[in-house]
Amino acid sequence: MQIERTISKKGQIVIPKDVRDYLGLKSGSEVIFEVKDREVVIRPRLSPREFIEKFINVGKKARKLNINRIKKTLEMEYAVH
Repeated sequence: MQIERTISKKGQIVIPKDVRDYLGLKSGSEVIFEVKDREVVIRPRLSPREFIEKFINVGKKARKLNINRIKKTLEMEYAVH
């Protein structure tokens, strides 16, 4: 999704409704501005509870991976012939 906006004299921009809806942003929502090279990433700030839940779920996703199968594949891929 790419939408153009103009910065006001006060340095303000309006986050388009489609973007707010997609990110679940409402009035009073906090966001994080992250500068990478010459780009700005705006993302919702997670509450401590949301952060912990997301962090815990990483382990659940990792357990679904078959680590032995991945290891074998990598060993075969990079084996010296």
